[in-house]
Amino acid sequence: MVSAAGGGTIRSPRVRERLSWGRSAKAFGLARVRDINDTLTLQGELMKFGILVNEGPYTHQASDTAYLFAKAVLEKGHTIHRVFFYHDGVHNSSNNTEPPQDDRHIVNRWTKLAQEHDIDLVVCVAAALRRGIKDNNLAEGFRISGLGQLIETGIQADRLVTFGD
Repeated sequence: MVSAAGGGTIRSPRVRERLSWGRSAKAFGLARVRDINDTLTLQGELMKFGILVNEGPYTHQASDTAYLFAKAVLEKGHTIHRVFFYHDGVHNSSNNTEPPQDDRHIVNRWTKLAQEHDIDLVVCVAAALRRGIKDNNLAEGFRISGLGQLIETGIQADRLVTFGD
């Protein structure tokens, strides 16, 4: 086991290899995890997670992985403070998505998860406007706000987990 910032432990060798710690990340206890089966614990207690999604649906696995990670976190009894969608990740909030009937509907998955577990889904205003996403084409359960919400999530959550580049 390896100690993490904030007194937590990282139990999987795969996570140890895949974590990228920056100077400020250590100060705030932030980690980057790329495998949803790896577990982060804070001295055996339940944790509050923040999730940052930087990639859009259907073009990168980050959104699917973030969703599955969120479900796994909730199933283990942890809580999710907020999911913040940034860069191309804002496309996860568009109600203009219409995947084929035999494919998963990522936007609806996020909406349903947020409704069932009272999760705050926040879309970066600057990134959304750059990509043509406004309040009128925002899917149910999502809201547009600024980067301050991401900063607050980093402060309030025990861990902020990033999905995508």
